[in-house]
Amino acid sequence: MSKEKFPSEKNLDEKETASTPEAAKKKVTEDKEAKKDNHDEKLAKEIADLKDKNKELEDKYLRSEAEIQNMQNRYSKERAQLIKYESQSLAKDILPAVDNLERALSVEADDDVSKQLKKGVKMTLDSLTKALKDHGIVEIEAEDVKFDPTLHQAVQTVVAENDDQRDHVVQVLQKGYQYKDRTLRPAMVVVAQ
Repeated sequence: MSKEKFPSEKNLDEKETASTPEAAKKKVTEDKEAKKDNHDEKLAKEIADLKDKNKELEDKYLRSEAEIQNMQNRYSKERAQLIKYESQSLAKDILPAVDNLERALSVEADDDVSKQLKKGVKMTLDSLTKALKDHGIVEIEAEDVKFDPTLHQAVQTVVAENDDQRDHVVQVLQKGYQYKDRTLRPAMVVVAQ
């Protein structure tokens, strides 16, 4: 008859093998390795997370640097535009005074007093016109030139006398002025059609 172990004996044999010093060392080593593997996995995950976060922050930094550079460039351009056209509003305010002086000169002077007054108005207009030219404000050529909607404002049309006169300015009702490359006030003109 074969000798079978009873369940209680089996448990005793297992307990004996588990309680040997080698088995205990093996179990401790396995536990350490499992903990080490678990710790390594956590570190690897943490390193990957930190690398992703580093990439994200680096991207944000580069975008911020680019935005700052763009803002500086835009600011420089706006400042240059402001400096370039700083006299524009003053010139717009002075142009009606120039128109009034020209109207005053168009009145006939009969006596010596009015002739002297007209001479003073002429001198004032000349000095004002010179100051405007010195600052880059010039009159727009309009008489007998081809109509240009960027420089002229057509307030009336007339029938052209010949084909050469078609789409040309035949009369200037109010002078126009340019400041550097900008139109301050378009010339009010009559155009032949």
